[in-house]
Amino acid sequence: MAITRLTIQEFLQLSKQHPVLDVRSPGEFKHACIPGAYSLPLFTDEERKIVGTAYKQESQQKAIKLGLDFFGSKMVKMVEEAETICKTFYPKDQPQAAVLVHCWRGGMRSAGVAWLLDLYGFKVYTLAGGYKVYRKWVLQQFENEYPLQVVGGYTGSGKSELLHELRKKGACVIDLETIAAHKGSAFGNLGMPPQPTQEMFENLLAQQLSEHYGNDAADQLIWIEDESQRIGEVNIPSVFFRQMRRKPLFFLNIPFEERLDFITGHYGNFERDKLINAIIRISKRLGGLETKTAINHLLENNIRACFGVLLHYYDKFYLKSLQNNREDFAKLFQKVEVETVSAEINSKKLAELAMQQRSMSSASPE
Repeated sequence: MAITRLTIQEFLQLSKQHPVLDVRSPGEFKHACIPGAYSLPLFTDEERKIVGTAYKQESQQKAIKLGLDFFGSKMVKMVEEAETICKTFYPKDQPQAAVLVHCWRGGMRSAGVAWLLDLYGFKVYTLAGGYKVYRKWVLQQFENEYPLQVVGGYTGSGKSELLHELRKKGACVIDLETIAAHKGSAFGNLGMPPQPTQEMFENLLAQQLSEHYGNDAADQLIWIEDESQRIGEVNIPSVFFRQMRRKPLFFLNIPFEERLDFITGHYGNFERDKLINAIIRISKRLGGLETKTAINHLLENNIRACFGVLLHYYDKFYLKSLQNNREDFAKLFQKVEVETVSAEINSKKLAELAMQQRSMSSASPE
């Protein structure tokens, strides 16, 4: 069967039906990859270094010979790994008909593996331009305009839970904190998996954004949480962050005691040393007295009092940053008075308000 080279748009469309085999080195794959791809490295990290050095310091022919020497001993194993991946990917009753293969530039590594798998009997597609082209596509997604609706509110307002409820009801949602594996505050890494690299965070975000652009869902509202540009160790891409700052902001105004109950229940069961370390990380901004008070409450097992101190700090911090870098704040800002932290109740109210605003906007004269 002939090997087919695809554009990035064609490649990503087919990736919904067939497995993507990333033949870059393990280190490259670990740093960042196309979401959902499988690692099938042609070279180890050390082998890649040897081949690359030979190419730069000696000749292309020398590098190819070294590469073929490494490749030759792996052919059977790579075919078997590709078969195992296909068995994992495809339903049992579906023929394992095709694989998508890419390397960094769409050059010799993907060509070599594609030749081998084609020879064995797979239908093989390769990505013209490789992962490098995919990264250009990723950055382009942040340039597109999206019908974002931003959910804001003080700490403890249950914004993440509200987004999950909206998604359950069929709304389009971009959950930045889940993608970043971090909840944004000094306590944001507690109970979360390791964060992705910046590049992988961008890949994951671009994938979700692309699902809501240029298709039937393009006009559907997209809900997203109001965040600082930095979430733990990753940053929201600047061009997309600026877009978030000029979209409608629905601010959940929930009583302090309700939020304190929620945040105490959410974080109160974590190990004391982890909570103390988180408090120490914000000690300079919190202040010496408040830091000492919060930690003492924690050591006395008065979790609610500890989080009461912290919640006052985060309220001041959020209020100060609320208007930063926002265009037409007064026009875009809408305070939503709600009595409790309830994803069920608050999601209904938000959806109704957003639709009312959209109807008013579409009805108003140009």
